[in-house]
Amino acid sequence: MSAPTTTAAKPVDVPAAPVPTVGSHVRDYLARVRGGDMGSLPAVLGLIVLCLVFSALHDNFLTEGNFANLFTQGAAVTVIAMGLVFVLLLGEIDLSAGFASGVCAAVLAQLVTLRGLPWYVAVLAAIATGVLIGLVLGFLVAKVGIPSFVVTLAAFLAFQGVVLLLIKGGTNVSVHDEVIRAIEIRNMPPWLGWTMAVVGIAGYAAAQLLRHRNRTARGLVTEPLAVVLFRIGGLALIVGTAVYILNLERGHNRLVSLRGVPIVVPIIVLLLILWTFVLNRTAYGRHIYAVGGNREAARRAGINVDRIRISAFVICSSMAAVGGIIAASRGGSVDANTGGSNVLLYAVGAAVIGGTSLFGGKGRVVDAVLGGAVIAVIDNGMALMNASSGVKFVFTGLVLLAAASVDALSRRRATATGNR
Repeated sequence: MSAPTTTAAKPVDVPAAPVPTVGSHVRDYLARVRGGDMGSLPAVLGLIVLCLVFSALHDNFLTEGNFANLFTQGAAVTVIAMGLVFVLLLGEIDLSAGFASGVCAAVLAQLVTLRGLPWYVAVLAAIATGVLIGLVLGFLVAKVGIPSFVVTLAAFLAFQGVVLLLIKGGTNVSVHDEVIRAIEIRNMPPWLGWTMAVVGIAGYAAAQLLRHRNRTARGLVTEPLAVVLFRIGGLALIVGTAVYILNLERGHNRLVSLRGVPIVVPIIVLLLILWTFVLNRTAYGRHIYAVGGNREAARRAGINVDRIRISAFVICSSMAAVGGIIAASRGGSVDANTGGSNVLLYAVGAAVIGGTSLFGGKGRVVDAVLGGAVIAVIDNGMALMNASSGVKFVFTGLVLLAAASVDALSRRRATATGNR
């Protein structure tokens, strides 16, 4: 009796992901924009329009020296705005970030100038002060249950007094340490600027191409290779042009050369890379977006919501400390107004103008950089045109109002089309 024959099961063919085309990618992007997912598009378009307008109104706007000034003028605000992104992603607000940077700058000045401690001790102490401030604010918001608006408004008032106490009333504490001063007023050698640009672009290209290859190998939907190459080429063009302009001679004195990328620029770039990686490539980043999108759903999914909220305030205040250090480096001193005036308004404006939602759950760290660039261009262009402070504040306020309106309308559109 013959043994029964068995027929091998045929392997089931898993349908491969459709091969994307440039045309379909563009159509999908336009559909997302029409559906309310505008991202940083308004900030980019606004930045281009502002640059064109100011360059047409004043001949010095596009000079090499003024181009470098844009980076240094907006550095402190941009760094503080990076930290605010984390708080805004949770649907919270930190009204004390400006004066928190002033407190940390006062600690720095006290230690490095009045106590004579090394610069690195003073910098670490300033950042540690920022961490402590964030822990206190986060605890009051997450554990005690006080609304962040009330907590940070109270801190906004209290920190003004703390700055006055640290610098002994209305005195001005100078910061002469060469390392700290170099952050804002010194430039890298031209060769180092080109080296860092090439390494950065090569690293970005490798990461993008590796991601594209891995997703393609797993049969996942990915962007067309042409789009990836276009993005890499666009970044290379922007970075290369910026480094070339910054390496041109900007000094008017032949005895002193003034060329090279300002040292503060790679600091901002490194912070951007760090926090972008945290938000996009770690479980912590996914938890931030989850809590900001729906706090109760995140809690039921097992996320420690209180810990996430406290940590966001810690990051915000720590970045405010870095912003305070940069501000002290630029001004060469710390006084009662450090971190005050329009610093907070500009920092919040930078995050919102760049595309971070005030309602939580939507935003990126690069939004703060784009928004900071918009703020710096407005501030710089208005100064070149000798506009009064009133005109400058009104114009900046209108730009912020427009950004908030775009955010609200986009959110409404996304809800109506089911994209939220």
